[in-house]
Order: sequence, then C-alpha cells, then structure tokens
Amino acid sequence: RLYQIPFGMPNCEDESEARTLYLVGDFSAPAEFFVTLGVFSFLYSMAALVLYLRFHSLYTENTKLPFTDFCVTVCFAFFWLVAAAAWGKGLSDVKAATRPSTLISAMGVCQGDGVVCNAGTTPAMGLANISVVR
Repeated sequence: RLYQIPFGMPNCEDESEARTLYLVGDFSAPAEFFVTLGVFSFLYSMAALVLYLRFHSLYTENTKLPFTDFCVTVCFAFFWLVAAAAWGKGLSDVKAATRPSTLISAMGVCQGDGVVCNAGTTPAMGLANISVVR
C-alpha cells in the first residue's frame, strides 16, 4: 500500500516548508496471498504430521486418505508456485514505483529549468528479493 507512504519533497521556492508527495500503487494483494498461503501450508503440514505420527494405522487402512493427502499437497504446490510468481511480479512493481528516477520524475520541483535533482540513496531490496527466491 504505497499510497499510504508519505515522501517529503523539498520546496525550492520556500525553504522553510516541505511538501508531501505520496507514492503510487497498491501491491499488497500478492504479498497477502503469498503470506496467507504460507500460513495455510504450515498449518496443513502440521495437521498432516499429526496424522502420520499419531494416527498411522488410520492412514494405512483407509485407501482414500493417502490419495486425498496427495491431491491436497499437489494443490498447495500449484498455489505456492502461483503465489511466488504473483509476489515476484508485485515486488518488481514495488521496485519500479520506488526507483529513485521514478520518484524524481514525479516531483514537480525537479522539472524546472536549471534544477538538478539526484537520489541520495537507493532502496535496499535484498531481503525482499530473498523472499521471492524461497
């Protein structure tokens, strides 16, 4: 939800007051889907582990239970692939929206003649990149 993040923009005409620029974009849906699927996968794996260890005889005697477990596991694997791809796209959109050149082009102050604007730092996205690789 980048639109909730204020960004202080200097005002070159009146040095005492800075204007506020809000970032553009809402990329929360892919991240929420990714996290929700991770939580459900964890809960299912814990339930399956209890079933395998505690109720092993029930699992071996019932022929439909292993097949159902297999189908649910395949569904989770497919949705995990979809969620990782969605989060990867969402992350690339976040990177594009927070790129210093994008922010500078959105500032009206930097569009004047003879005005030179440059980025102080580049956003660190290392941990976000790792979350997509997982």
